[in-house]
Amino acid sequence: MKTIAAPFLADLAPGFDDEFVNGFVNIRRDIHAHPELAFNEARTSGIVASQLASYGLEVHRGLARTGVVGVLRRGGSGRAIGLRADMDALPLGEKNGFPHRSRHEGTMHACGHDGHTAILLGAARYLAEHGESPGFDGTVYFVFQPAEESEGGAAMMIEEGLFERFPMDAVYGLHNWPGIPVGEMAVMAGPVMAGTCAFEIEVRGHGCHAAMPDQGVDTLVAASQLVLALQTVVSRNLHPCDSAVVSVTQFHGGEAWNIIPDDAVLRGTIRAFKPGVLETVERAIERLCGGIASAFGARIGVKFDHRYPPTVNSAAEAALCARVAGELFGKDKVRKGELPSMGAEDFAYMLHERPGCYAWLGNGVTSGARGVPESGGCTLHSPHYDFNDEVLPLGIAYWVKLVETALASESRQKAGGDALL
Repeated sequence: MKTIAAPFLADLAPGFDDEFVNGFVNIRRDIHAHPELAFNEARTSGIVASQLASYGLEVHRGLARTGVVGVLRRGGSGRAIGLRADMDALPLGEKNGFPHRSRHEGTMHACGHDGHTAILLGAARYLAEHGESPGFDGTVYFVFQPAEESEGGAAMMIEEGLFERFPMDAVYGLHNWPGIPVGEMAVMAGPVMAGTCAFEIEVRGHGCHAAMPDQGVDTLVAASQLVLALQTVVSRNLHPCDSAVVSVTQFHGGEAWNIIPDDAVLRGTIRAFKPGVLETVERAIERLCGGIASAFGARIGVKFDHRYPPTVNSAAEAALCARVAGELFGKDKVRKGELPSMGAEDFAYMLHERPGCYAWLGNGVTSGARGVPESGGCTLHSPHYDFNDEVLPLGIAYWVKLVETALASESRQKAGGDALL
């Protein structure tokens, strides 16, 4: 097994060779083959805890049920940072045919959390084995979080005392990103991922025979008008410089071909970067529901379920991450154009508690008109997705260099900061 990045990194860091990297490729593929859903990552967290212990780290288990925190201390400065990886998989059937494909039908790692876990383990091992003087001075908390996908595992870890038990000055997250070439990163200050709110709209009319529509109130026609009207919410209610998305993702109604049903249900999602924008969108949806209900003689109710807040990077920490990435990969390899995204991320909860930065690591590009993957370029949440193993050593190197820079020892600061990587 060969990785393209290992020779490059071996020149910079002793011991960072193919044997080292391929050990984490094997771990990543094993986790991919055994995906586990939110709060059920028992096997995965067991692997994480066992690996961390074998590196000599202090290991804590049980936050948010399956969360794991590894602690590595050097020196006595009192400074501390946290590095976070997510562990959970998605309820999606895998359509890949390689040997490490999911063995659990209907569940797969379609977002690369298997890769994120392996990358953070690799950084923990390298820093444990090579982080002596003149390495870093302070404490690193390696946070392995459950339930990122829709269930808010980060919020639960915080509620159960993450930052009280493991006091850190800043916290950092990393996510692979298809569409960005291998060896490049995207980093910026400010909002990088949207806040999200789910909505459910219930349309109630009066059911009747489909051949006699005059005897009822057609819920499906009213609901269909509402679907179309919702497309105007963003374009006709927000300032043109503000961003939001309103998407209807479910339309349920009717059971027979000759009956106009009594009710119908619409569900969907709202995405925005600012709380004020989200509130404007919600009020516009309520007005449309009221107007269409009146126009068709139906009753329409809407419920909003606020999920993740926006993910907002603090300026100083984003600048640090951009500098680290530039020094590692080259300044021309640090992008901003891909950011921000309307996707959501529960790392937002951690950034509400501590300054920090959430960065994207290139996972590869696609080629061909059908978007056939070229070394890891398949989109996230696709049944054809697989984490690109060429990225593993780059992610490990990024975490190591970030630690060495953020917690630079006095001797490294005097030497200009270049020691390990």
